[in-house]
Amino acid sequence: MKIHVVKMGGRLIHDKKLLNISISYFCKLKGSKILVHGGGSKADYFLDQMNIPKKIIQGRRITDKTTLDIVVMTYAGVLNKNIVSLLQYYHCNAIGLCGADGNCIKSYIREKVNDINYGYVGDIKESKDINTNFIKLLLRNNITPVFCSITHDGMGNLLNTNADTIASNIAVSLSKQKCSIELHFCFDKIGVLRKIDDSNSYFRKINFSLFQEIIQNNFVFGGMIPKLENAFFALKNGVSKVSIGLPNYLMDSSKKTILCL
Repeated sequence: MKIHVVKMGGRLIHDKKLLNISISYFCKLKGSKILVHGGGSKADYFLDQMNIPKKIIQGRRITDKTTLDIVVMTYAGVLNKNIVSLLQYYHCNAIGLCGADGNCIKSYIREKVNDINYGYVGDIKESKDINTNFIKLLLRNNITPVFCSITHDGMGNLLNTNADTIASNIAVSLSKQKCSIELHFCFDKIGVLRKIDDSNSYFRKINFSLFQEIIQNNFVFGGMIPKLENAFFALKNGVSKVSIGLPNYLMDSSKKTILCL
């Protein structure tokens, strides 16, 4: 079974027009596919409207109980269902899920890192924490799973989990089930930018050595750091191809950043 795992985030999710275009390109992918989406910008909007302060460290959100309620409503509610509705419009039969649905994605509350308490944030630790049997059941019945970035701990608690982490762990878990997996991280840039102020200057290929170099020299920051970390985690654990770029280049390798070991 060949499967495309596509993660969409950033302005692609927040901007209605961009989301519509992105979903149309996703639907053109042949064969089995899985969509994972973030929605941090939309969550930030609702937090601002409610005068709730937000705090993000190295692209990862600090999530207290109030923030958790907002992100669950935003990710698993309005965003997830709008995306599923668009997929149906493009004749792609889909089902919206969070990690608790079908026991799809179990996570563990993040321990303190350098005395930073991330709150209700979940980390995925093992491939067995992904219910690949259920996911493959959906795919075999031509149903496209659409995962938001909410997981559960198996003890009745929902947890906020980085969408890039979810996408990479789904890809890795399925690759261990003898599936051929291509992982695509889609956002509103042509690829990983060489210069933050030059949208046309991007890395066409990044290997692990270059990745370490650009991290050490602060060439990338914010949400791009966990994105690249998850990309190389996937490559090191059996995923055949990983790319970062615009959704209109999902099927065309000429323009986007290709990751390789």
